[in-house]
Amino acid sequence: MSDAKAERGQQWLERLLQLAGLPAQVDVTCQDDAYWLTIESSALTPEQVSALVGEGGKAIDSIQYLANAILNMGCDEELQAAYTLELAGYRQKRQEELRSKAEEVARQVRETGESIEIADLSGAERRQIHTLLKDSEDLETFSRGQEPHRTLVVRLR
Repeated sequence: MSDAKAERGQQWLERLLQLAGLPAQVDVTCQDDAYWLTIESSALTPEQVSALVGEGGKAIDSIQYLANAILNMGCDEELQAAYTLELAGYRQKRQEELRSKAEEVARQVRETGESIEIADLSGAERRQIHTLLKDSEDLETFSRGQEPHRTLVVRLR
């Protein structure tokens, strides 16, 4: 791949996996102005996949945070990129779950007129629901509280 941002992300993640003793290659695709770094799971054991994803996605979220922080640190804005890590379909499945959750919560708020708090979301997942609902003319979202007990609130405008 000739894209320097894609190559940087791929090389960084493959090196991290190598240092961790995990024999996995990384494929890169560009989707919605973000680089998806997909860890090939075929050479990994189910236990290794489970450890890389972590409980509730905590490990893959942490690695993704680290990738974005390290790969963008000290870079001019035009060289910065957003990286999303994928492994064994986890991100795709989680995105669908979050989309369904956002639609259900939006429906409930519209029906009852009462705000709803959503707990147990990572910072990236809260941002995703903010993004999914940002174009709703009748709804607004905001985060409340301090980590690790931060929640997302959806309410009528």
